[in-house]
Amino acid sequence: MNFELTPDQRAFAHVAHDFAQAELAPHAARWDAESIFPREAIAKAGELGFCGLYTPENAGGLGLPRLDATLVFEQLAAVDPSTTAFITIHNMATWLLGTWAQDAVREQWGPALCSGQKLASYCLTEPGAGSDAASLKTRARLEGGHYVINGGKAFISGAGSTDVLVLMARTGDAESGAGGISAFAVPAQAEGIHYGQKEQKMGWNSQPTRQISFDNVRIPANHLLGREGEGFKIAMKALDGGRINIATCSVGAAQGALDHARAYMHERKQFGQPLAGFQALQFKLADMATDLVAARQMVRMAAAKLDAGASDASTYCAMAKRFATDAGFGVINDALQLHGGYGYTRAYPLERLLRDARVHQILEGTNEVMRVIIARRLLRGDALE
Repeated sequence: MNFELTPDQRAFAHVAHDFAQAELAPHAARWDAESIFPREAIAKAGELGFCGLYTPENAGGLGLPRLDATLVFEQLAAVDPSTTAFITIHNMATWLLGTWAQDAVREQWGPALCSGQKLASYCLTEPGAGSDAASLKTRARLEGGHYVINGGKAFISGAGSTDVLVLMARTGDAESGAGGISAFAVPAQAEGIHYGQKEQKMGWNSQPTRQISFDNVRIPANHLLGREGEGFKIAMKALDGGRINIATCSVGAAQGALDHARAYMHERKQFGQPLAGFQALQFKLADMATDLVAARQMVRMAAAKLDAGASDASTYCAMAKRFATDAGFGVINDALQLHGGYGYTRAYPLERLLRDARVHQILEGTNEVMRVIIARRLLRGDALE
C-alpha cells in the first residue's frame, strides 16, 4: 500500500493551493460577512477544471478519481470552506447529470456546468424528509412527453442562484418507498418554480440556501436521469462521494486552522516567552496534528475504496465522514482556543472556519446516521478490511 502522492497528484494540489491563495483568501471574509455568492471566482475555478473534477470526459469533465478530487478540495477548503463546499456540491450534481443524463441533456448542460459558466444544485432534502430521504413526497407525473412536478425541497445550496436542479422526486406510489423515486435534470428557472427567502445561517454564508417549491413544473420526458425508479440508488451513489467531499472540506478547514495556530504560537508571547515554548501547548498542537493526519488518511482510503468500486466503500465513506467532520471541528476549535480572545474575533479566520465547519457534522447524512450505516454492516457480520 503506497501512501505517497504521485507527481501528478502533487501538481493538482499545488495548482489548487495557488488558486485558493490568489482567488479565495483575499475575499473569503468579505463574502462571509456580506453573504456574497462568488460566481465569478467559481467560474475561475471552472477554468482550471475544478467544477467538473470527476465528471466523465464525454460530459466535459476531467474524469479524475475521487482521490485526486480530494486533493483539490482540501487546498481550497483550507482558505474558504463555505465556497469550497458549494463547489463540491456542484461537482456532485454535475457528475450525476454527466453520468446518467440522456445524450441531448448531457450535451446541453455538461460542458457549461464543468466550465463553471453554469451552476447546479442537488435537490434531495425536503421539509419532512431529511435523514429519512426515502420518505420524500415531491412527485413527478408523466403526462405525454413531459413530467409534471409538484412538491417542495428544503436546505438547497445555491437555490435561486444556480441554473439547473438535479432533483429527486417520486414517480411511484407512496407505498413504493425508495424504489419509487426517480432523478431529473430541471432547468432552475422553469415556470412554476418558486424560491423561498435566503436562510439566515450560522456559517456557509458565501452560498445561498433556500427552500424550493414546484407548482406544476413541466419538463421534457428526456430530462429523466437513468430509468424510472433508479433515483434513490443514484442519490445514494452521489452521497457516498458527497460524504467524502464534505469530510475533505473539514480536513482542509482544520489544516488551515492548524497553520494559523502554529504561526500564532511563534508570534504571541506570554509570561516572557512565545506560546510555542509552553509544553502544554506543544502537546495540544501535537494532538491536533495527529487527529488531522488520521482524518486525512481515512478520507483518502475511503476515496480509494470508492474509486476501486469496493463492496464496503459506502461504509468507509460513512466512517470517513463521521470521523473527519468530528475531528476536523475539534482541531479548529482547539486552534481557536490557542488564539485566546483573538480567536473569537474576526481579526483572525478561526471563528469563520469554525462556523463553516460546524454544519459538516449535519449534512450529507448526520453523523448519527453515519453510525447507523457503520453499525448495520458490522452487525451483519461483514468484515471491514
